[in-house]
Amino acid sequence: MRMKFFGCMAAISLASMSSLIFAPRFTSAAPAAPLTPPSNLPQFARANPALHPFMGWSSWSSIRGGVDAKIVKAQARVMAKRLKRFGYDYINIDAGWQQGYDRYGRPKANLKKFPGGIAPLAKWMHKRGLKLGIYLVPGLPNSVYQANDPVFGTHYTARQIVYKRFKHGSTLSKKSYKLNFHTPGAMAYLQSCANLYAHWGLDYIKLDFVGPGGGDWPYGRVDTRSEMAHFALALSRTHRPIWLELSNRLSFKYASFWSKYANGWRTNGDIESYQHDLTNWIRVMVRFNKNARWAPYAHPGGWNDFDSLEIGNGKLDGLTHTESKTVMTFWCINCSQLCLGTDLTHLTPGGFKIITNKAAIAIDQAGHVARPLSQKTPQQVWVIHQPDGACTVALFNLAKTAAKVGVTWRQLALAKSAVKVKDLWDGKNLGKFPKGFSTTLPAHGSRLLQITP
Repeated sequence: MRMKFFGCMAAISLASMSSLIFAPRFTSAAPAAPLTPPSNLPQFARANPALHPFMGWSSWSSIRGGVDAKIVKAQARVMAKRLKRFGYDYINIDAGWQQGYDRYGRPKANLKKFPGGIAPLAKWMHKRGLKLGIYLVPGLPNSVYQANDPVFGTHYTARQIVYKRFKHGSTLSKKSYKLNFHTPGAMAYLQSCANLYAHWGLDYIKLDFVGPGGGDWPYGRVDTRSEMAHFALALSRTHRPIWLELSNRLSFKYASFWSKYANGWRTNGDIESYQHDLTNWIRVMVRFNKNARWAPYAHPGGWNDFDSLEIGNGKLDGLTHTESKTVMTFWCINCSQLCLGTDLTHLTPGGFKIITNKAAIAIDQAGHVARPLSQKTPQQVWVIHQPDGACTVALFNLAKTAAKVGVTWRQLALAKSAVKVKDLWDGKNLGKFPKGFSTTLPAHGSRLLQITP
């Protein structure tokens, strides 16, 4: 049963939550009194924020750690003016926003980069109809442990809520301590953090270096599922709908676990090439090769995340126009989050046209995930069987040279001999075809079709 974390109080006790994530019930110390959201917390609609894949922008690909409030607002202005009407509304600040911790061991913003902290920026975003997100890493930092900071609202301190001999609280190689949920102080700490983020007015949190999964070798084997699930519970108790995104390259072995407790989970490593270009075709191909198996775990409330869309900065994208169109098609038929990684202040006309195609976006937001008919060759056909009997079909040529790609109506289990075909990118009706449809595609090219019996 999927726990409905967002939009209402989770109907589960802390003890039963612990049993779900392989921790025994508390036996030695009485649990601290439940922490409540601040009394001045605004009242928002308590709807699940992930009924559809989110659409927005992330700072990491094009800005990296140099992000600050001025840069973020510049990106947000472009989104509000040009992209919001197409559905893009999340502005997510990745690594680089934080500097140190407060007296209770909770993250603080770098005030030189973000004057006044995160709360004023969130308020600024909300006035423009946008949402704001930040980046976090699991585990209790070394500095908080060494300072032995008190846990807000309790008699516990930092050194009492961790496994002292386990110094890897995440899959990141930097040392941190793993929270010990045998003591209620650990949950109280997470709750105090969640309450703070809700008080700031956040709408999204990316929790990076979650494991088992991606991270610095050999730390990718570190298991942070206990903290991740408790953090999801803590967020639900704030009564604010906050999207919880997990990163990166999460273990497929635990796909059902990620899909129960989070709103999104990264299925691969970073899309960025970490060279002059934002990405390259090799990074895209990894997603074609490995992501089909994740399809059954996507559902309203939680989605497979293919990482950022590097479309719209021209040559800096590292992709040709043809490849960019293929990327947008592939992300959309798989209902991945449409998170732009490019610098929106330098958005090219061609890139803008691709990322704002209404037909492609509608497929992404409908939440029906495609399946490949076969992946034995570079010429692939991915299909979505729509509830009304129609099919959305994406044709891909992943080869280095032009090739013919096609599909028969028998392969789609369509009984009628004459079937209507529409090109969704161009919005053109191509006519009726008796047995199937085929076309010649350029290298790394694609075609997105609506097949209607």
